[in-house]
Amino acid sequence: MTAADKINSPGPKKVLTLDGGGIRGMMTVEVLARIEALLRERLGRGDDFVLADYFDFVAGTSTGAIIAASIALGMKVDDIRAFYVQSGAEMFDKACVLKRLRYRYEDDKLAERMQAVFGKDTTLGSDKLKTMLMMVMRNATTDSPWPVSNNPGALYNRRVRPDGSPRENCNLDLPLWQLVRASTAAPVYFPPEVVKIGAHEFVFVDGGITPYNNPAFQAFLMATVEPYAVRWPSGEERLLVVSIGTGTSPDANLNLDPDAMNLLYNAGSIPSALMLASLNEQDLLCRVFGKCLAGDPLDREVGDLIGGHGPVQPKLFTYVRYNAELTRSGLDALGLKTIEPKAVQALDSVAHIAELQTLGKAVAGKVQAGHFDGFI
Repeated sequence: MTAADKINSPGPKKVLTLDGGGIRGMMTVEVLARIEALLRERLGRGDDFVLADYFDFVAGTSTGAIIAASIALGMKVDDIRAFYVQSGAEMFDKACVLKRLRYRYEDDKLAERMQAVFGKDTTLGSDKLKTMLMMVMRNATTDSPWPVSNNPGALYNRRVRPDGSPRENCNLDLPLWQLVRASTAAPVYFPPEVVKIGAHEFVFVDGGITPYNNPAFQAFLMATVEPYAVRWPSGEERLLVVSIGTGTSPDANLNLDPDAMNLLYNAGSIPSALMLASLNEQDLLCRVFGKCLAGDPLDREVGDLIGGHGPVQPKLFTYVRYNAELTRSGLDALGLKTIEPKAVQALDSVAHIAELQTLGKAVAGKVQAGHFDGFI
């Protein structure tokens, strides 16, 4: 099935959304491996089964965009894991000393790897994509978030304008690899990505610097709100949203000295601060308007909202959230007492991929077959 087939097919719809978080996407991969194995067993499928066979819509931001695009292309989780393990160091190739005043890492090797994996000539509108796909980036030129999808009904994906004239710059013609690269261009870490759209050049940076580092609620809106032209029916039995995070660090700066908050500190910490704030808001919205079956407590006041009531009853969709707290107490609760929090908290912790894999497998233990009941 193509993405268009998935959009128009009948029956309950399944949405997978993946947070940003740098190399911590390794944790996401291990959770996905558990989901893939569980669904393969529940559906009675063989080794040829991939997540694109189950999910109708996959959305991701930053490192989540890499994984989402891979899934939408029909890749097995084993192959996505191999990409992260083999290319982790290349993704964070240190820039020369002079360039480090602008960004820490070069992007040439990362761009080459993305072209190799996704295909240099594969476009956003390619029939190779087996699901609807959304990737979030920030257009720094227009100072606006861009949740870009391959939905053929989206306004800027239509070949004809509303007035009947042909559209010369259709988003579906943009290179897939470059859009993924744009979504991963975290300020401070990587240089921005310049994308030519028609006669204009736009500067893009990481989608984590938007309210959609966790793209879960935005994906729900794109799937249901009329202007996006997908218009899937909402309802607890009609729509499933599975959201996977890359970990949070609520006490990472517990002993912070106010005098240490200089320009360099702020430049390095602001991206992570924005990511944490945005993912919490998206998660809260999903638990309020969705029927939450799984998810760690958001905070001491709100709790986990599993079984909780809200302004809409019955809820608009079924929702599950898999994530972890990357603090000493959070890791201990997962039985990971030998892993140091600092080893798995950094977005560029490529020296600790093995620990991130162990962490991901522990989080994968939260995945239960019952979370997918009614959607098999």
